[in-house]
Amino acid sequence: MLKADERFFLIDCGEGTQMRLLKYGLNPARIHHIFISHLHGDHVFGLFGLLSTLGMIGRKVPVHLYGPHALEELMQYYSRFFGPLPFELAFVSPPENKNFIYESDKITVTAIPLKHRTPAFGYLFREKDKPLNVIKEQIEAYGLGIADVVKVKRGEDFINESGELIPNSRLTYPPFHKRSYAYISDTVFDPGLAEIVKGVDLLFHEATFSEKDKKLAAQTLHSTAAQAATVAKKAGVQKLLIGHFSTRYKDPLQLEAEAKEIFINTVGVKDGDLYSVPLKRLSGE
Repeated sequence: MLKADERFFLIDCGEGTQMRLLKYGLNPARIHHIFISHLHGDHVFGLFGLLSTLGMIGRKVPVHLYGPHALEELMQYYSRFFGPLPFELAFVSPPENKNFIYESDKITVTAIPLKHRTPAFGYLFREKDKPLNVIKEQIEAYGLGIADVVKVKRGEDFINESGELIPNSRLTYPPFHKRSYAYISDTVFDPGLAEIVKGVDLLFHEATFSEKDKKLAAQTLHSTAAQAATVAKKAGVQKLLIGHFSTRYKDPLQLEAEAKEIFINTVGVKDGDLYSVPLKRLSGE
């Protein structure tokens, strides 16, 4: 579950999702956008129950579903056997021209094609530029009117009545860093992903296998912890989260340790963990 722009985005919906939402105090009614990476059971089996629950509690507003084209067909089977929902299901599949799959006035979401046994996508969430904050004292000092303030917040310079140009940097605080999160689900090791997620603040990358099982990872089109760390290092991300661990490993910490040998700022995730990217300015205050 990702909270961004005061909105909640559910990314994949495996079996037990509803129980986890309740356990951690997350209201499913606040979910309006669900991103499905691919149609394997551990990523989608919880979707049917979640949507049914939303219907039973009287939801009327649409739910937007993003994912492979076959997702819409799958939900048509669901509706055929269990009846129509009292709210609209709006389907969006990743466009071939690689434009945003979702966009609001504050964030964009880009679909990332992955290499797996079935059509699969990761998702990159990125904030847009925020309006600049004008320094209050400078408004009075330079005699900025309301229209002038609006222009300065957009990044424009100010020209006073004498024709003197006042640079925007003198009138505003430094801009905020645009925070970003990338989710890379099931995929064979693909170094090319590093360019797509370059510099993101927080990267989740599946790490199903240990490096000693690298051949099995390749056969099943999954990644090892070391390979996930290699992508993170090459991309220059700030922090790497790894998960989707095979149950063959009794101690997932061994996978975290393998990844840390390549990319030190790695965390093996556990249910209920909370991670945040703080809001900060690029420089100055």
